[in-house]
Amino acid sequence: MIVTDAWEPQVNGVATALSRTVTELRRMGCTVEVVTPWDGYRTIPLITYSEIRVPIMARDDVERRFLEFAPDAVHIATEGPLGWYARAVCDHFGFPFTTSYHTQFPEYLSARWSWIPLWAGYRYMRKFHDKSGRVLVTTPTMREQLTHWRIRNVTPWSLGVDTEQFHPRRRTAKPGSTSPGSTSPSSATPDGVYRDLPGPVFLYVGRLAVEKNVEAFLALDLPGSKVVVGDGPARADLEAAYPDAHFRGRRSGDDLARHFADADVLVFPSRTDTFGLVILEAMASGTPVAGFDAPGPRDLIPGSGAGAVDDDLRAACLAALDCSREDTRRYAEHFSWRACAETFYAQLDVPPPPVRERIWRRGIQRLPSISLSMPALSMPTLSMPSPGTGTVRRAATRVHRLVTDRPTRTRRR
Repeated sequence: MIVTDAWEPQVNGVATALSRTVTELRRMGCTVEVVTPWDGYRTIPLITYSEIRVPIMARDDVERRFLEFAPDAVHIATEGPLGWYARAVCDHFGFPFTTSYHTQFPEYLSARWSWIPLWAGYRYMRKFHDKSGRVLVTTPTMREQLTHWRIRNVTPWSLGVDTEQFHPRRRTAKPGSTSPGSTSPSSATPDGVYRDLPGPVFLYVGRLAVEKNVEAFLALDLPGSKVVVGDGPARADLEAAYPDAHFRGRRSGDDLARHFADADVLVFPSRTDTFGLVILEAMASGTPVAGFDAPGPRDLIPGSGAGAVDDDLRAACLAALDCSREDTRRYAEHFSWRACAETFYAQLDVPPPPVRERIWRRGIQRLPSISLSMPALSMPTLSMPSPGTGTVRRAATRVHRLVTDRPTRTRRR
């Protein structure tokens, strides 16, 4: 069971990473139950992120689904309301769980509201993750950072990229159009997405919000054109402040892939991201990446030949222009969603059979009174079971029947 406050149709790196991981887990033969805000819960908009809605009053349903599904393992992916509900349910039944750290919320909070100290945000994070068997993080930098803030059991979990969706074959720009001194259109072919813009094209892809530091990119003195793909609360202000930049709005699918491939450099100005999935998507498209020496770029770019990092972002942008697009693509091919899913699977915290039996007995006592004997549970195995097999799945079926066959409301102790 995976519980997350970030899921489709949200457009962000966390939702993408979890969705692709779940897809690969199912291809591996796992049965996965995903609890998301879009499962019929009452939701309210997140402060300053109106397009992101968070559920409220969902704890009882999370517990019902936990007992009904009878999972072998639980992973809580986000520190939002659903994450806290799932944490409370696991804590109540003594069921182990893992968590992951995708977003530097302490830094985001301090960037938006300077009166909130950084230590307060990390105290919140430490409280959330303190009972997690493993806290999955996407880069070595984030592992060091969380360890510094006394968050325990931190373990690496690298993400992946769709190397078929994001591919150099989508590039329609003519070779040789990326020279810094060039003023000719960078996408010189009639159907290039930047056909009317002078090259080279420096691209930003992501949310337009203060914590993304987009202004650091737009304020640079760079040759050619600056293109911004994405939307967010800061868009109107950025468009007014930087009229020479080209704002393309939100893009997806093949259209987004072509924007990556036709660009000459992806600029990643954020200092607060934990990974930066767009970095790999650009690289898979053959487009080198420039960024600050910060989490994400620091872990992915140095030594790769696929971009440049520097405390001087302009210097990094110009250096990235000289990177080989072929080398950039080859580097991205090392990152796959299958490897990501396998690492995720290996890190799950699966309780032994006596613990699971005790948990399900306790769960049955919370359901309407009915005679039921618990089945014997065999030792767990991390081999990929086919859906619908195994004694634990039979236990889940029995609990499911209890929940669905009796309309009586579940008693609470």
